[in-house]
Amino acid sequence: MALTSSFSLPLPSLHQQFPSKYSTFRPIIVSLSEKPTIVVTQPTKLPTRTIPGDYGLPGIGPWKDRLDYFYNQGKDEFFESRVVKYKSTIFRTNMPPGPFISSNPKVIVLLDGKSFPVLFDVSKVEKKDLFTGTYMPSTELTGGYRVLSYLDPSEPNHEKLKKLMFFLLSSRRDHVIPKFHETYTEFFETLDKEMAEKGTAGLNSGNDQAAFNFLARSLFGVNPVETKLGTDGPTLIGKWVLLQLHPVLTLGLPKFLDDLILHTFRLPPFLVKKDYQRLYDFFYTNSASLFAEAEKLGISKEEACHNLLFATCFNSFGGMKIFFPNMLKSIAKAGVEVHTRLANEIRSEVKSAGGKITMSAMEKMPLMKSVVYEALRVDPPVASQYGRAKQDLKIESHDAVFEVKKGEMLFGYQPFATKDPKIFDRPEEFVADRFVGEGEKLLKYVLWSNGPETESPTVGNKQCAGKDFVVMVSRLFVTEFFLRYDTFNVDVGKSALGASITITSLKKA
Repeated sequence: MALTSSFSLPLPSLHQQFPSKYSTFRPIIVSLSEKPTIVVTQPTKLPTRTIPGDYGLPGIGPWKDRLDYFYNQGKDEFFESRVVKYKSTIFRTNMPPGPFISSNPKVIVLLDGKSFPVLFDVSKVEKKDLFTGTYMPSTELTGGYRVLSYLDPSEPNHEKLKKLMFFLLSSRRDHVIPKFHETYTEFFETLDKEMAEKGTAGLNSGNDQAAFNFLARSLFGVNPVETKLGTDGPTLIGKWVLLQLHPVLTLGLPKFLDDLILHTFRLPPFLVKKDYQRLYDFFYTNSASLFAEAEKLGISKEEACHNLLFATCFNSFGGMKIFFPNMLKSIAKAGVEVHTRLANEIRSEVKSAGGKITMSAMEKMPLMKSVVYEALRVDPPVASQYGRAKQDLKIESHDAVFEVKKGEMLFGYQPFATKDPKIFDRPEEFVADRFVGEGEKLLKYVLWSNGPETESPTVGNKQCAGKDFVVMVSRLFVTEFFLRYDTFNVDVGKSALGASITITSLKKA
């Protein structure tokens, strides 16, 4: 999964056009629609407009924007308030972390579904060293190598390493469904036991362990619990990821302390050197067949191993860690009617397939597939995407054309692009069957994979190599869940990455 990824407003009737998103800040509502509406905007000749916004005084402007982003406003209000202020979904601002971690925090923000896709067009934007944004973590955290996520497709190693990832996924495809069933059956049994003992059950830590165990079993043919790594994988990954992402995270500490520790200076890589070595040794020991393929592609064992580790632990595990709780949160809020329809659809198709979950059976579950896509639309696992203009560009929002100069940094906050009210009806709502039937036409606006859902990853683009894998395991999660349970309720809390979920009721089938 890519930890891979937007509307200029006319002057009058701002609140009438965008009542829910820009006049009040409301939580996502969940509903079921018989026929999701597709909003069609007729093309018109757009006026050219200067990009509004500014960067403030050197040092002070980036620092002030950082405080607004993390503490004074929070992410959504940070962007919403500027959309209202500038009457535009394209504007200039600074993105964290700013001084002293990133030398240039200046970006042009894209917040609507029409302008956002330019971030995927590698003929127009460069993606070199922009995976995490306006700064790049030390390569000491990845064995001294710039791993695939930080490479632009124009770099020779990009094609080689992406081919290696495609090989990993294709060579192990037959293990995905059985290993997912095996691992998540263990996880659900643990949930059942905790519910029986306490009346509630925390989802996140158990899901983290299950996700890592599943990835190791399905992609590398080894159960980490039976190795020296034991059950330490998720904890080691968490510490390693923190050192890479701390400049763009907040841990809920007192504001001054949180900002000073996380956003002002880089945490030194030596803090996780031993932890990373344990992860590296695990992957090096269990990647012999992949090293043989890497050698054919002209990649050393060491570089291959660091990339396999990153793709598994940062991209895939990170995606499952964030997305599964977010998806379950939305499904829980959808209520008993949706749960019943999902359970009936899933159980009927699995029964027709001889009692086993198969790819063909899941393809015959339109509501289940729609629920997964809708969760990816509402809560994309990677919210931010960046690209640097390779040339002077003209970028269109729904209402104007903006000129971007070569070398300027473009930034997109995907949750706004995928809730664009000029594309989606009731954009803030979780509509369970939004992508059923005619609604499938809207899939081109689902952008979680660093590209449209209707397109596929290639060696020449930056779309997530594991796009289809992520969709598949997400479908497996929903399918396995509703084979086992009829309905459930959750409490939702906050965490540094995604949502913290506590299951408060769980009715078995």
